[in-house]
Amino acid sequence: MGDDNVIARLGSMKALLGIVAGAGASYGIYKLVFGRVADGGNRRKSKSVTVQPGSLMAKVSGFKVVGKTDHLDASVNTESSGIHSQSAASLEPRHLSILLSLLQSSPDPEERRKVLVTLGNAAAFTVNQDLLREFGGLHIIASFLSDPSPEVRVQTLNALNNLSMNICNQEQLKVYVPSVMQLIEMSPVNSDLQLAALRLLTNLSVTDNHQHLMKSSITLLLSLLVVSNEILQIQVLKVLVNLSSNPDLMDDIVQTQAPASLILLFDGCTSTAVLIRLLYFVGNLRAWRPSAQVAEALRRKQDSLYCVLLDSSSQLHRRLPLLLSHTDEEVKTQVARLLA
Repeated sequence: MGDDNVIARLGSMKALLGIVAGAGASYGIYKLVFGRVADGGNRRKSKSVTVQPGSLMAKVSGFKVVGKTDHLDASVNTESSGIHSQSAASLEPRHLSILLSLLQSSPDPEERRKVLVTLGNAAAFTVNQDLLREFGGLHIIASFLSDPSPEVRVQTLNALNNLSMNICNQEQLKVYVPSVMQLIEMSPVNSDLQLAALRLLTNLSVTDNHQHLMKSSITLLLSLLVVSNEILQIQVLKVLVNLSSNPDLMDDIVQTQAPASLILLFDGCTSTAVLIRLLYFVGNLRAWRPSAQVAEALRRKQDSLYCVLLDSSSQLHRRLPLLLSHTDEEVKTQVARLLA
């Protein structure tokens, strides 16, 4: 079954695949729905940050922070203007508190973007990852996934990406997986938004704790794989390799709808970095062994990933031997492993 049929199926789900390279076409599969009604994102009431006795904040900092009855006064507003110029390593807990309050109260998209860049840089440090979680900062930052400004959304994803390198933070961030998937679906192909979103999903899929939240979007990832540029393809494959390493997800993965043109990527002209990850992905898939009854049922679903890559009729069996003459040793090693 060809790509026209795959695209037709995606189109029936209100999707539009932008196949022309470099085009700004929107890649959508589902209607974008966010948790809060867009009000332009320009006016938000400042939320207070409460410091609990004995918390990490109380132990680390002796500075006053914004409490239940406190408001950012003139001196704090003056100080906040200089925070952006400080290195992330020099930020103190009170600075993080000020930044979170400023993020919620600023009507200026450029100011919100700058605050998110600063918070994202600060979140590269473990102590700040913990502090921002204690301050309720993860949910505050994630609320800007639906900001009207694309640049703000990109920096939101970048900040969440750094924050997600903390296992405790992942427990809070997992609820935003559907919103991140929707951003990928509705953003232009090869955009910074898609790349930032995929990087976040890569971190969230490193362990099997939250991988099940992404299994319904495997068709989306496979479709994106065949239309995107090399940078995005690598990031998509990082997620797919992570997911396919989980045996509990394999039934869902092999049954998912896959574009027939996926097979064309197994070619000597494909980027080596992409090809190696494709071969690892196939290796993970082949570790799965269906019963004869399940295999027969999957064969009847001609557009399934099983038929495209695993079935005895798959073109992959003819393409793999050709890659044994590839110039890259790792590619040849992985091909030999699959042919063994």
